[in-house]
Amino acid sequence: MNASNAPTTKHVLEPVERISEVLFGLIMVLTITGSLSIAEAGRNDARTLWIGALGCNLAWGLIDGIMYLMGCLGERAQSLRTLRAIRNAPTAEAAHRAITAALPAVAVSALQFPELERIRQLALEAPEPPSRPRLQSADWRGAAAVFLLVVLCTFPVVLPLMLLPDLARAMRVSNAIAILLLFLCGYSFGRHAGYPPGMTGVAMVALGLILVAITIALGG
Repeated sequence: MNASNAPTTKHVLEPVERISEVLFGLIMVLTITGSLSIAEAGRNDARTLWIGALGCNLAWGLIDGIMYLMGCLGERAQSLRTLRAIRNAPTAEAAHRAITAALPAVAVSALQFPELERIRQLALEAPEPPSRPRLQSADWRGAAAVFLLVVLCTFPVVLPLMLLPDLARAMRVSNAIAILLLFLCGYSFGRHAGYPPGMTGVAMVALGLILVAITIALGG
């Protein structure tokens, strides 16, 4: 039980994590594309818009990646605190309380004295933990994945604005792609969360559009 080498439970490539990052990127780019007025805009405005959308998601992808790394450090710091609490506990019962406090209730309900004592012994036999949490290579890979997910989901939405000369048609195609991606995210989330996928996809489209409208209305 070495907290310095224990992997964080934050796995960005798990389905729900991946869906969340894609949704974040989509909402960000839709906030920008949704602010364009076709009646008043020209090709230069469209170019400015898709460059702005890419720049925005590049910035937010970087910020989200940094937040991911901070989350990894925070989670590993909690593991270190738990390990020290177990090792420094004055009695076995106090160590057991520290163990159960760090576990989900469903896991605690399945543990009996022998299992708790086994965990305590493993903690006592573990090497001395580091003084502070450290990032590992997996954390950096996770942060890079977060960044790429936020940025790459921008391209399907802005490509029509980059390639199609007819701005009205480009916006229709762009919006259709965005709605399709929102639906697919909701469909996938429904499958993994145990909700009806089709209904969840429709709900995700509605929720995404509402969030975009609120963001635009607030000047975001």
